[in-house]
Amino acid sequence: MRLEQEFEKGRSSGGVIPGFRLESRTCSGVQPTQRVRTLIGTGIRGALRNRALPAFVCAAILFVSGCRKAVEPQAAIAIECGISPQPVRVGPVVFSVKLRDAAGAPAVGARVKLEADMSHPGMAPVFGEAREAAPGRYQGSMEFGMPGDWVALIHVTLPDGLKLEREVSVPGVTAN
Repeated sequence: MRLEQEFEKGRSSGGVIPGFRLESRTCSGVQPTQRVRTLIGTGIRGALRNRALPAFVCAAILFVSGCRKAVEPQAAIAIECGISPQPVRVGPVVFSVKLRDAAGAPAVGARVKLEADMSHPGMAPVFGEAREAAPGRYQGSMEFGMPGDWVALIHVTLPDGLKLEREVSVPGVTAN
């Protein structure tokens, strides 16, 4: 500002003005590089405080609320599973599934679907359905196509529409 006034009054032809000292707002004893760092830090903090902080808070709220699965009440249904023949071999296998409520009574009228897949990629999953053979007791079959480790999923849909799942590891299926 002072340099511009001197130039407008014709006292300076544009070079160095004798006795001119750049006035700044630096604190005594503070190095210029420290002052620049402080200004940058203040600018960043100010930007965060003024613009980025509200955006960050909104994004965090959306992220947290979007990543949670709705909490459903846990069904008091016990799922027991048996597989035959033992040891499990390549070919047809029978799954026996027992469903019991919290009081130990059989859970009747459920729909039970079976799914099995090898624990490594490359094999297509196999599917089956278990039918109610007795109150709370369901039986179904599937066919394991090759030896190795399998993982079976039991999908249960109760009469009231509540869905349950159980994963059963079937390691070491052997060849015939």
